[in-house]
Amino acid sequence: MNYIETMLQMKTWAVVGATDNTEKFGYKIFKALKEAGYTVYPVNPGIQEILGVKCYPALKDLPVVPEVVNVVVPPKVGEQIMNNCSELGIKNVWLQPGANAASVVKLAKNLDLNVVDQNCVLVELRNHK
Repeated sequence: MNYIETMLQMKTWAVVGATDNTEKFGYKIFKALKEAGYTVYPVNPGIQEILGVKCYPALKDLPVVPEVVNVVVPPKVGEQIMNNCSELGIKNVWLQPGANAASVVKLAKNLDLNVVDQNCVLVELRNHK
């Protein structure tokens, strides 16, 4: 089964590590998903809003349970996010390059999450059209 294609079919995403800094991947990924027609919720405790969309401090604060969580945070934070996903019943995680440390991937798989950990969503979105 190809998790990349499966996840790209799903339309409700959260980007953990989303930011209003236009130079960072957390911004570029959020913007690209939004422009591709996805419903995207930014998650970052230090930001109020991104591109006019309310930013949430944590996954548990979202108004819906996203189908996919895209992770753009350092591995130490990533491990906590994997536990949060498991607790909330979120099965699909996309670990961006840099967030895909072996410890995070291993934990996600141990929690029985579906994991994409070798691909950048920006590249896959372009190929998906």
